[in-house]
Amino acid sequence: MPNIHFPLFLLPVIISLLLFNTAAAGESVHDLLRQHGLPAGLIPKEINSYILDPTTGLLEVRLNRPCYTKYDGPAFFDRVVRGNLSYGALRGVEGLKQEELFLWLPVRGILVTDPSSGVILFDIGVAHKRLSLSLFEVPPECLPEGDGVGGRPVILSEGEEDKKLRFWN
Repeated sequence: MPNIHFPLFLLPVIISLLLFNTAAAGESVHDLLRQHGLPAGLIPKEINSYILDPTTGLLEVRLNRPCYTKYDGPAFFDRVVRGNLSYGALRGVEGLKQEELFLWLPVRGILVTDPSSGVILFDIGVAHKRLSLSLFEVPPECLPEGDGVGGRPVILSEGEEDKKLRFWN
């Protein structure tokens, strides 16, 4: 009878595949956020992939590139954004900053305690910022680093007849 040895170096790969759920059945990260009581627009449209560890709730989202978007003010997304996802909350956030009074402050947590209030709380370390949930209904467009923030123009599409510019102030 042949003696078959299981290659031990494959064990971590198999465990990772069993533990981590990535975009199950074509589900988008935006759908996942909605299922957890959070608005889809917390994460920009332009993502490469995401991973959710169902045992710890760790959500890791990989974007195409670091980028800026705008909610009530400018926000910066690093290439990788992660946090612990639970119903109505994303805690221990890394990779997201918001501009407040010319300072870029890390967002540490995002919380929706009462969806009927129409309010979402952002923990920016020194304070909790209350924002309208309506700002986060639709996943925002995210522009390359430095483009479109502070009133500088951004070319969204170029063509002979069609040049669209957007200014963010």
